[in-house]
Amino acid sequence: MTSRPVPPKSSPGPAARFKPPPRTPVDPGDGKFPVFPPRGDMQNPIHLHNPGHLAALRRHFGSPETILVLGEVPVGRDIRQRRGLRVPDLMVVFGVDSARVITDRGYSIEEWGKSPDFVLEVASETTGQRDIGDKRRDYAAFGIPEYWRFDPSGGLYHGTHLAGDLLVGGVYQPVNIVRVDDAHYWGRSQTLGLDICWEEGGLRWYDPVAGRYLRTFDEEAEDRIAAEDERDAARSELDAERRTRLAAEERVRELEAENRRLRG
Repeated sequence: MTSRPVPPKSSPGPAARFKPPPRTPVDPGDGKFPVFPPRGDMQNPIHLHNPGHLAALRRHFGSPETILVLGEVPVGRDIRQRRGLRVPDLMVVFGVDSARVITDRGYSIEEWGKSPDFVLEVASETTGQRDIGDKRRDYAAFGIPEYWRFDPSGGLYHGTHLAGDLLVGGVYQPVNIVRVDDAHYWGRSQTLGLDICWEEGGLRWYDPVAGRYLRTFDEEAEDRIAAEDERDAARSELDAERRTRLAAEERVRELEAENRRLRG
């Protein structure tokens, strides 16, 4: 993670050819945010939910009551807003009542007196153009300090593998992205204190303080299996030692009995 920064080459890519289909929300009329349907592609399950990235971030930050890590919930200036809402694939907010945001079905900047601290979008054929255009403009207008874009295709839809923006004076400035090689890129999120990594088309989070990646579901399962194997091996070793000790004690008793017989 210490390679000299070499910004990846950027190209417009073919994302401009595609127009994302509308995500028509349903308004139950209960004074809360409307309900947005999930994305029509499989990008979020594949790249965010199945690996367990939201759960990993929650574990890393702790305090789930006041640190919100959510995906695909609307963000707007106030809860009455119906036009101009944005639905980021991943959102992190510090210092809010997470349960109330969930109850409201969305995040109101007016209610909480602050914008979300971090948002990330995962690219696809139908979302790439909006991610690098309209959403970037709107997230800056909302005052979101960091906006990141992850393109699992390697730049086909965003024009680059990985991109981050830091809000400076109301304008997004690009975060430096380090190219390790063609299969590995990373940049540091000041807001999260983590390195966001594009690794062979997958998303990873690296903790530079702990010097390790946040664990995925599969890695946690492997850790549990390894720990169970270690416990089983330790129990087997203890059982073997116990059997050896009992056999030795039995042998001592046999020798003592033989000595008594010979003396008798």
